[in-house]
Amino acid sequence: MMPQQHTARVNVADIISPERISCGVEAQSKKRALEAVSELIARDEKDISTHDVFDSLLARERLGATGVGHGVAIPHGRLPRSDHAIGALVRLKQGVDFGAADNEPVDLLFALLVPEQSTEEHLRILAALAAMFSDEEFRRRVREADTPEEMYRLLREWSARGD
Repeated sequence: MMPQQHTARVNVADIISPERISCGVEAQSKKRALEAVSELIARDEKDISTHDVFDSLLARERLGATGVGHGVAIPHGRLPRSDHAIGALVRLKQGVDFGAADNEPVDLLFALLVPEQSTEEHLRILAALAAMFSDEEFRRRVREADTPEEMYRLLREWSARGD
């Protein structure tokens, strides 16, 4: 069996697990949404604190809003003590303002954290996420999913398409 080459294509399912996916999260603000996704990541990564994750995401958010449109935000940051990319997906009960160019409230957040020195990988993952969430059918299906496992299956299926 030959190893797969991942040059431009990134399998988003490799950086997330059903344990880092949550449906129907209550958050009345961008800050609370970032706190919720930070808690989700820290709960599943024993060497990373909620505070470190939140600080990283908030620092990046201060540089410019991460709302990408269509009710989606991709908050991202770097973690000095991490050696691998980490993703988490949250679907909010109600959308919140994330400063997206289309002014739509955000109800889908895919948070991404990468090691401090990761540059090319970071950009490849962000590009894959942007492509994934620009797919109207994919967004609809994620919004209709009832469980984290179903949302994870959708991520895996989209990543496996090989478009």
